[in-house]
Amino acid sequence: MVTTGEEAPDGLLGGGDVRALAVELGIRPTKRLGQNFVTDPNTVRRIVRAAGLTRDDVVLEVGPGLGSLTLALLPHVAAVVAVEIDPVLAGRLPTTVAERLPAHAHRLTVLQADALRLAATADDASEGVRPFPTALVANLPYNVAVPVVLHLLETFPSIVTVLVMVQKEVADRLAAAPGSRTYGVPSVKARWFCDVESAGQVGTNVFWPTPHVESGLVRMRRHEPPDSEAGRAAVFTVVDAAFAQRRKTLRSALARLCGSPAEAEQVLRAASVDSSRRGEQLAVEDFARIADALARSRASHGESA
Repeated sequence: MVTTGEEAPDGLLGGGDVRALAVELGIRPTKRLGQNFVTDPNTVRRIVRAAGLTRDDVVLEVGPGLGSLTLALLPHVAAVVAVEIDPVLAGRLPTTVAERLPAHAHRLTVLQADALRLAATADDASEGVRPFPTALVANLPYNVAVPVVLHLLETFPSIVTVLVMVQKEVADRLAAAPGSRTYGVPSVKARWFCDVESAGQVGTNVFWPTPHVESGLVRMRRHEPPDSEAGRAAVFTVVDAAFAQRRKTLRSALARLCGSPAEAEQVLRAASVDSSRRGEQLAVEDFARIADALARSRASHGESA
């Protein structure tokens, strides 16, 4: 067991513990995998509190690394499924938990996999997750944070609660409301699945190595998606088109998708959306109405969606 004299009294990892584990494993954190390990026990305790978890929750943790957050989660939930892409880290995590929290080690499942390939049921191209998670709690690699969150929300309808730590810029975008300067594609798509809010900021001094940017906590709570006959994929296509050229009005931004500016004007009118507005002014429900109007327009012209 790695000990440094800087251990937290409840078995959590302190800064010295994190560095000692890294030395033991020959780990050098890589920018490619977005590896910044949390060294402050108070930060992981704060994340667990902010998540509002219950004893019945099954938590999906992406990128557990050396186990700082995993150790904080295990005493408070029914189970943790930790998904780690690095085989060395994935192989060491069960031992770390067994050494530090032996009474809770049975609650941990480690899956060495890419989170973007996770599926509800395993097949030749993906990794299946059992039991179905009810919460996503993670310190996410900055370079894949948004795709991971959206993929997991789509893949696992069982996930009701989300608390993720991401780069502050990403946190601001996810939590932004319509009309905000930072409101964009991630903001809209996250709101298809969940109510989204900021849960605070995290400084750079709680990580090793120290990142060049601050982090933010984002809390989400799943809700029913907007009513849409066209469906999520069609709505997201409209969202992508609307923000591809942020400075253009919807009439211009959606012209290619709809066939022409005139067709875009008709679709927007049918959706009761002002064609002179821009994408950053619309809520996810507005995009759903546009997607439905576009689907009806195509159907009336005998086109496929």
